[in-house]
Amino acid sequence: MRPFRKGPVPLKRYTYEIAPVFVLMEEEVLKKLRALVGWSSGDGVFCPGGSVSNMYAMNLARYQRYPDCKQRGLRALPPLALFTSKECHYSINKGAAFLGLGTDSVRVVKADERGKMIPEDLERQIFQAEAEGSVPFLVSATSGTTVLGAFDPLDAIADVCQRHGLWFHVDAAWGGSVLLSQMHRHLLDGIQRADSVAWNPHKLLAAGLQCSALLLRDTSNLLKRCHGSQASYLFQQDKFYDVALDTGDKVVQCGRRVDCLKLWLMWKAQGGQGLEQRIDQAFALARYLVEEIKKREGFELVMEPEFVNVCFWFVPPSLRGKQERPDYTKRLAQVAPVLKERMVKEGSMMIGYQPHGTRANFFRMVVANPALTHADIDFLLDELERLGQDL
Repeated sequence: MRPFRKGPVPLKRYTYEIAPVFVLMEEEVLKKLRALVGWSSGDGVFCPGGSVSNMYAMNLARYQRYPDCKQRGLRALPPLALFTSKECHYSINKGAAFLGLGTDSVRVVKADERGKMIPEDLERQIFQAEAEGSVPFLVSATSGTTVLGAFDPLDAIADVCQRHGLWFHVDAAWGGSVLLSQMHRHLLDGIQRADSVAWNPHKLLAAGLQCSALLLRDTSNLLKRCHGSQASYLFQQDKFYDVALDTGDKVVQCGRRVDCLKLWLMWKAQGGQGLEQRIDQAFALARYLVEEIKKREGFELVMEPEFVNVCFWFVPPSLRGKQERPDYTKRLAQVAPVLKERMVKEGSMMIGYQPHGTRANFFRMVVANPALTHADIDFLLDELERLGQDL
């Protein structure tokens, strides 16, 4: 990359010299991400968010199976079925609706008590969909679910996909950055068997918004075949430079932001070791929070976390030891919303809460900010105690 010149640069010259640099930068960053997944080759593109990355994967899987759908649309398709766990990100349903598959095409696979997809139920659902006249085409596993931070058993799911000839997508928007850690990357064992992976460095790595990559194992230029329109006023094949630099036909939108630059700069500044330390520090701080919760009266873990999502209840003094009361769960569910209102009005902190299945509202502390310290964790618990003593 040439150094930037001082003084004004003609627009045409700027475009010719700089724009290809960003394309090459994107290709290098994507190559590095694919290597972490375990692929020596493949393709990919930066997308405007993980929801769009998941949608791209669904569209590519559909096109690979029924390429006529690009020209003939839904008329070329039988009823299709895709499979994901009940803990999946809501973008899977949104994507099915947007692509014309319909939310009824999404078959919800059971998850265990820790929020992990159950492979046996996945296979049962595939047989059931076939018996009902639908054609299974994709399974979307989740690596790092939004609420519990669960990692689906990728190897077992890959076995099911292989037996049934299904596209295997991994939504690792939240948990993908764990691949940078030698200590914790085992959580994604089997991800190298996926056909596509969604990964958001703007989440756990805290790259600037937005920074979301869709990675593909495919080497047949599937992205361009699926999305390309070969507009003659943009993608002329007789240009004076390498037309492989024209990656715009791979994507649905035309103009794109240089999202790769955010990750490229961070990687250059901190190096792989620095990013690995960031991940390991987040896990260590999450463990510190868990151990502090266990020490304090009135705090109760929803479950032992395997990721940096720490889910817990604060039980005020008036409810402690009252678990046998018939209205205990109802009253406990009211605690988190009241505390959230108080902390927001005080301006002291912000923590999310939600119910989950039969579980009453609980707090979900995501320990991902690299600036957090033990003192911040202590303040969090002290503040919850202070705000909730009179409930």
